[in-house]
Amino acid sequence: MRQRTALVIGGGIGGLTAAAALHRRGWAVTVLERATTAHPGSGAGHPARNGAGIALAPNAQRALDTLGAGDAVRALAAWQTTGAIRLPGGRRLARTDHAAAVRRFGDPVVVAHRAEVLALLAALLPDGAVRTGAAAVLVEAGDPGAADRPARVRITGPADGPADGGEELTADLVVAADGIHSAVRRTLFPGHPAPRYAGCTAWRFVVPAPDGVHDAHETWGRGSLWGTVPLSGGRVYAYATAAVPPGGRAADDERAELLRRFGDWHHPVPALLAVADPAAVLRHDVYTAATPPPAFHRGRVALLGDAVHPMTPHLGQGGCQAIEDAVVLAHLAAPDAEPAAALAAYTRQRLPHTMDVVRRSARIGRLTTWRSRPACALRAVLMAATARLAPDLMLRSLDGIADGRPPAGTYASGTRGTKAAAQPREHE
Repeated sequence: MRQRTALVIGGGIGGLTAAAALHRRGWAVTVLERATTAHPGSGAGHPARNGAGIALAPNAQRALDTLGAGDAVRALAAWQTTGAIRLPGGRRLARTDHAAAVRRFGDPVVVAHRAEVLALLAALLPDGAVRTGAAAVLVEAGDPGAADRPARVRITGPADGPADGGEELTADLVVAADGIHSAVRRTLFPGHPAPRYAGCTAWRFVVPAPDGVHDAHETWGRGSLWGTVPLSGGRVYAYATAAVPPGGRAADDERAELLRRFGDWHHPVPALLAVADPAAVLRHDVYTAATPPPAFHRGRVALLGDAVHPMTPHLGQGGCQAIEDAVVLAHLAAPDAEPAAALAAYTRQRLPHTMDVVRRSARIGRLTTWRSRPACALRAVLMAATARLAPDLMLRSLDGIADGRPPAGTYASGTRGTKAAAQPREHE
């Protein structure tokens, strides 16, 4: 049988997971990544990214177990036992118990540096599988029912370029993992509403841990939120959100903007800002899917991750759902599977589940944008009371998400993680 070919547009978490999963299924895979600099830690030449942290919940870890990568990701974590939810003055509203998450979901949430996860995933691919400096546009979606109608993609170079120039490639399958403002999604569904601004902007950075910073916490203020999570290697991942108009930028630099907004909050927030490199502070407006798309596929093209279901970060599931997308897609796209049926099944399995996660995450995100002093005071009272009377309620918000498992039969012999649950079930 002729080896099937796949092109993956985008070399982020979802794109590299899809490439690795399809490679394990016997596909000849090429990743087209528009960034130009190769990552020194990756045998596949992954582009360097200065990103910050990423949370990988148990559902994502189990999906990565199918690639033999789950335990390697778990090893990237700085293990903790407790954390806290606080107010800006330092008052603790609730304690978070990582052991309770393990009891409920089988694993804790792993928080790792995004660049290290990307390098780990890229190392699962053959040398040369990732082409850098390769921005791509979809020319034709193809017809999965016609062998002589492959999908066609044109390489435009490291930056956006005209669709009428550059190298043209064909493939049996195109996986579009090209992010929130996906050009492929716009090509496939030109009339579908673009993602909408979720009402807040996010900042992220990683710094060496100042003395005495060992525990995770999340602090809720008026229209703003701060989070601190220890990483391995004596580092700390910090993130913040604020309810501000979209498209803004600091007049000086983003570290200075954070100092203005959070510099008088409780320890260790000022200490973290004191050691942050202004050039390393990332700022991005937060977007979420406006409405469900008609499908997650068209022709021979499958969309995954932020390209089709962008979500707010408040459940920590953006990357996790992209990883699940990738593993489910590769499971369905077996070498002997009928392409049209496989892609239709991918939409059926992933669209309702991921859009539910989008909605649940957006509901929590809206709570963080409250600015009214009375409303925020009521929110604090309710959070403290919930922590006393129903301490597992916050964990329950992840029921049906963090307990997700990859489709039965995706585990290759000898690749199941030692911490993975023993009996995977079909993904909802």
